[in-house]
Amino acid sequence: MNEDALRALVRETIARRLDASDAHGAPAPDAPAAFITHPSQYRYALPESDGPCLIEPRVACNHCGYCQSHGH
Repeated sequence: MNEDALRALVRETIARRLDASDAHGAPAPDAPAAFITHPSQYRYALPESDGPCLIEPRVACNHCGYCQSHGH
């Protein structure tokens, strides 16, 4: 699949999703979004590491935050 075909597929998918959300009474795309937090997004206060990753010790820590969350 080339880049143009991928872009067309993404645009088509987004258009379908926007049409479906309008049919279900969802707010317009330009309306402010309501952010709802989920426990899987909470981050624990673990010390930053410049050494190995806590999850994958064979690689260096890249500060992704996976070890500080539930990882979902």
